[in-house]
Amino acid sequence: MSNVKTRPRYSKSPKESKVILIHESLPEDANAQGNVHGGVVMKLMDAAAGVASRRHCRTNVVTARVDSLEFLSPVYIGDLIIIKAILTYTGRTSMEIKVKVESENMISGKRTPTTSAFFTMVALDENGKPTEVPTVLLNSENEKQLYEAAKMRVSERKKRLIRSSR
Repeated sequence: MSNVKTRPRYSKSPKESKVILIHESLPEDANAQGNVHGGVVMKLMDAAAGVASRRHCRTNVVTARVDSLEFLSPVYIGDLIIIKAILTYTGRTSMEIKVKVESENMISGKRTPTTSAFFTMVALDENGKPTEVPTVLLNSENEKQLYEAAKMRVSERKKRLIRSSR
Protein backbone atom coordinates (compact mmCIF):
# COMPACT_ATOMS: atom_id res chain seq x y z
CA MET A 1 0.00 0.00 0.00
CA SER A 2 1.43 3.36 -1.04
CA ASN A 3 1.65 6.32 1.30
CA VAL A 4 1.11 8.73 -1.62
CA LYS A 5 -2.16 10.60 -1.57
CA THR A 6 -4.09 10.06 -4.80
CA ARG A 7 -5.80 13.08 -6.31
CA PRO A 8 -7.67 13.39 -9.58
CA ARG A 9 -5.10 13.66 -12.36
CA TYR A 10 -5.41 16.38 -14.95
CA SER A 11 -2.98 18.25 -17.18
CA LYS A 12 -1.61 21.77 -17.02
CA SER A 13 0.60 23.66 -19.44
CA PRO A 14 4.07 24.84 -18.35
CA LYS A 15 2.97 28.38 -19.29
CA GLU A 16 0.39 28.25 -16.49
CA SER A 17 3.13 27.96 -13.88
CA LYS A 18 5.95 30.01 -15.46
CA VAL A 19 7.63 32.46 -13.09
CA ILE A 20 9.82 35.50 -13.66
CA LEU A 21 11.35 36.88 -10.48
CA ILE A 22 13.39 40.09 -10.47
CA HIS A 23 15.61 41.12 -7.57
CA GLU A 24 17.73 44.27 -7.33
CA SER A 25 21.02 43.27 -5.75
CA LEU A 26 21.88 45.40 -2.72
CA PRO A 27 24.97 45.74 -0.51
CA GLU A 28 23.62 43.19 2.00
CA ASP A 29 23.56 40.60 -0.84
CA ALA A 30 27.28 40.96 -1.57
CA ASN A 31 30.79 40.51 -0.24
CA ALA A 32 33.29 43.34 0.35
CA GLN A 33 34.34 43.32 -3.32
CA GLY A 34 30.77 43.97 -4.49
CA ASN A 35 30.06 40.47 -5.83
CA VAL A 36 26.67 39.04 -4.93
CA HIS A 37 26.99 35.85 -2.86
CA GLY A 38 26.21 32.66 -4.75
CA GLY A 39 23.94 31.62 -1.89
CA VAL A 40 21.75 34.68 -2.49
CA VAL A 41 21.34 33.68 -6.14
CA MET A 42 20.67 30.05 -5.15
CA LYS A 43 18.00 31.11 -2.65
CA LEU A 44 16.25 33.20 -5.32
CA MET A 45 16.42 30.26 -7.74
CA ASP A 46 14.90 27.94 -5.13
CA ALA A 47 12.14 30.48 -4.45
CA ALA A 48 11.31 30.74 -8.17
CA ALA A 49 11.29 26.94 -8.56
CA GLY A 50 9.04 26.69 -5.52
CA VAL A 51 6.54 29.20 -6.87
CA ALA A 52 6.47 27.57 -10.33
CA SER A 53 5.90 24.12 -8.84
CA ARG A 54 3.24 25.35 -6.40
CA ARG A 55 1.45 27.10 -9.26
CA HIS A 56 1.45 23.78 -11.11
CA CYS A 57 0.23 21.52 -8.31
CA ARG A 58 -1.49 24.03 -5.97
CA THR A 59 -0.05 22.33 -2.87
CA ASN A 60 2.96 22.81 -0.64
CA VAL A 61 6.25 21.63 -2.11
CA VAL A 62 9.78 20.87 -0.97
CA THR A 63 13.05 20.93 -2.86
CA ALA A 64 14.35 17.39 -3.35
CA ARG A 65 17.29 17.97 -5.69
CA VAL A 66 19.24 20.61 -7.55
CA ASP A 67 21.25 19.46 -10.56
CA SER A 68 24.33 21.04 -12.10
CA LEU A 69 24.38 24.56 -10.73
CA GLU A 70 27.46 26.32 -12.10
CA PHE A 71 28.14 30.05 -11.99
CA LEU A 72 29.14 31.45 -15.36
CA SER A 73 29.60 35.10 -14.42
CA PRO A 74 29.37 37.30 -11.31
CA VAL A 75 26.50 39.54 -10.29
CA TYR A 76 27.41 42.92 -8.82
CA ILE A 77 25.75 45.26 -6.36
CA GLY A 78 23.14 47.28 -8.28
CA ASP A 79 22.56 44.64 -10.95
CA LEU A 80 19.13 43.18 -11.46
CA ILE A 81 18.97 39.43 -10.98
CA ILE A 82 16.40 38.01 -13.40
CA ILE A 83 15.25 34.47 -12.61
CA LYS A 84 13.03 32.53 -15.01
CA ALA A 85 11.51 29.24 -13.89
CA ILE A 86 9.42 26.87 -15.98
CA LEU A 87 8.13 23.36 -15.44
CA THR A 88 9.76 20.80 -17.76
CA TYR A 89 8.55 17.45 -16.43
CA THR A 90 6.20 15.78 -13.96
CA GLY A 91 6.43 12.40 -12.32
CA ARG A 92 3.82 11.02 -9.98
CA THR A 93 4.61 13.33 -7.04
CA SER A 94 7.58 15.29 -8.34
CA MET A 95 8.20 18.06 -10.84
CA GLU A 96 11.33 19.24 -12.61
CA ILE A 97 11.71 23.00 -12.94
CA LYS A 98 14.28 24.62 -15.23
CA VAL A 99 15.63 27.80 -13.64
CA LYS A 100 17.75 30.28 -15.63
CA VAL A 101 19.40 33.38 -14.19
CA GLU A 102 20.67 36.50 -15.92
CA SER A 103 22.11 39.66 -14.45
CA GLU A 104 21.27 43.04 -15.94
CA ASN A 105 23.42 46.12 -15.54
CA MET A 106 20.91 48.84 -14.73
CA ILE A 107 23.04 51.57 -16.40
CA SER A 108 23.97 49.88 -19.68
CA GLY A 109 21.05 47.45 -19.91
CA LYS A 110 23.46 44.66 -20.79
CA ARG A 111 22.24 41.21 -19.76
CA THR A 112 24.67 38.44 -18.89
CA PRO A 113 23.87 34.75 -18.37
CA THR A 114 24.72 33.93 -14.75
CA THR A 115 23.69 30.35 -14.04
CA SER A 116 21.01 27.73 -14.61
CA ALA A 117 19.94 24.53 -12.92
CA PHE A 118 17.19 21.93 -12.76
CA PHE A 119 15.26 21.73 -9.49
CA THR A 120 13.27 18.67 -8.50
CA MET A 121 10.33 19.62 -6.31
CA VAL A 122 8.00 17.19 -4.50
CA ALA A 123 4.34 18.03 -3.85
CA LEU A 124 3.08 17.55 -0.29
CA ASP A 125 -0.42 17.13 1.06
CA GLU A 126 -1.77 18.86 4.16
CA ASN A 127 -0.01 16.23 6.33
CA GLY A 128 3.38 16.74 4.72
CA LYS A 129 3.21 13.49 2.73
CA PRO A 130 3.92 13.21 -1.02
CA THR A 131 0.84 13.76 -3.17
CA GLU A 132 0.18 13.33 -6.88
CA VAL A 133 0.69 16.25 -9.23
CA PRO A 134 -1.06 17.19 -12.47
CA THR A 135 0.59 15.84 -15.59
CA VAL A 136 2.26 18.32 -17.92
CA LEU A 137 0.41 19.33 -21.08
CA LEU A 138 2.94 19.89 -23.87
CA ASN A 139 1.83 22.39 -26.50
CA SER A 140 4.97 23.64 -28.25
CA GLU A 141 7.90 21.89 -29.86
CA ASN A 142 10.21 23.51 -27.28
CA GLU A 143 8.09 22.13 -24.40
CA LYS A 144 8.25 18.66 -25.97
CA GLN A 145 12.05 18.88 -26.32
CA LEU A 146 12.44 20.04 -22.71
CA TYR A 147 10.21 17.15 -21.57
CA GLU A 148 12.17 14.51 -23.52
CA ALA A 149 15.48 15.83 -22.18
CA ALA A 150 14.00 15.80 -18.66
CA LYS A 151 12.97 12.15 -19.05
CA MET A 152 16.60 11.29 -19.75
CA ARG A 153 17.78 13.28 -16.70
CA VAL A 154 15.21 11.51 -14.50
CA SER A 155 16.43 8.15 -15.77
CA GLU A 156 20.06 9.09 -15.04
CA ARG A 157 19.14 10.30 -11.54
CA LYS A 158 17.44 6.99 -10.80
CA LYS A 159 20.52 5.08 -11.99
CA ARG A 160 22.80 7.20 -9.77
CA LEU A 161 20.48 6.65 -6.81
CA ILE A 162 20.55 2.88 -7.31
CA ARG A 163 24.37 2.88 -7.63
CA SER A 164 24.83 5.01 -4.52
CA SER A 165 22.55 2.79 -2.42
CA ARG A 166 24.64 -0.35 -3.04
